[in-house]
Amino acid sequence: MITERIAALPLLPTTVVGSYPQPGWLVDPEALKQAGVPRLRAKGIWRLSGEQLAEGQRDATVLAVHDMERAGIDIVGDGEAGRESYSNQFATALEGVDIETPGSTIGRYGQTTLVPRVVGPVRRVRPVIVDEVKFLRAQTDRPIKVTLPGPFTMTQQASNEHYADDADLAMAYAAAVNEELMELFAAGADIVQLDEPWMQARPKLAHDYAVPAINRALEGAPGTTAVHLCFGYAAIVKDKPSGYSFLPELEASTADIVSIEAAQPGLDPAALAALPSKRIMLGVIDLNDPKPETAEIVAGRLRAALKHMPAERLIAAPDCGMKYLPRAVAFAKLKAMAEGARIVRDELGR
Repeated sequence: MITERIAALPLLPTTVVGSYPQPGWLVDPEALKQAGVPRLRAKGIWRLSGEQLAEGQRDATVLAVHDMERAGIDIVGDGEAGRESYSNQFATALEGVDIETPGSTIGRYGQTTLVPRVVGPVRRVRPVIVDEVKFLRAQTDRPIKVTLPGPFTMTQQASNEHYADDADLAMAYAAAVNEELMELFAAGADIVQLDEPWMQARPKLAHDYAVPAINRALEGAPGTTAVHLCFGYAAIVKDKPSGYSFLPELEASTADIVSIEAAQPGLDPAALAALPSKRIMLGVIDLNDPKPETAEIVAGRLRAALKHMPAERLIAAPDCGMKYLPRAVAFAKLKAMAEGARIVRDELGR
């Protein structure tokens, strides 16, 4: 079901992938850098605690929404203002997961990483971000997009000590994600996005069971769904390949939208032909470049994509989450993106 807010969007709408810079009064930026992308809890990044922390996270959400609206973004989010990473808030809230005595895995870039241990059946026993989505819905009349970690990525970020194989674990994660997703739509979300960056990192395993797990997570979704695929945060990964090792396979997913990083890696937009039935959320903002794009640079990237797909299927976005950027830079990049999309929209006469 497409909500009235989604139906009313202009041609070439703009959105964010997920995170937006958290204020310095809320998060210690040095502690955030040291934490990297935590799989466990990283409570040391917060400058506040208790009820003050909860209030600060709500205030930061209001700031993020305000910045996105001022920049001209059509589909807004909460900037993941209350999260330590894109995945750990949800992944550590599930039953069957031990985060007090963690295990370890080999991370995406070959490093040893502490991760939750799966020691029993994975179950969602309570809502995790439903209240945050209700709060976000109350802040804006624009369409809102919210994110959840995908089942394949959570499987790669855990030590499986219970299930017969990781494919079974992924399906258990998928069932938990599906329960949360249903409540997020009921809370007012217009789009729910699964973040699945590990499909690119481990394409052979992804080929075995990622798409069935994604489809289970999205099963029965009453609204618009998306899957995000990327090469990793620009603050961590500087050198990126120019093509995806796992992308055409997502045509078989039930997601309505596929979100891909394209600006920093210089992706050939001809790759979009592999997803003929999907709307494409295209990364047109390079998060590795500290200098904000001009509107004309963004317009050029959109024009290049339009040589391979109709405008009705294209959504403009940054490459990935923006949390590691200075807030002024992030805002300027979003503003340029909105202005660039407007230039191309005007050229198309619609």
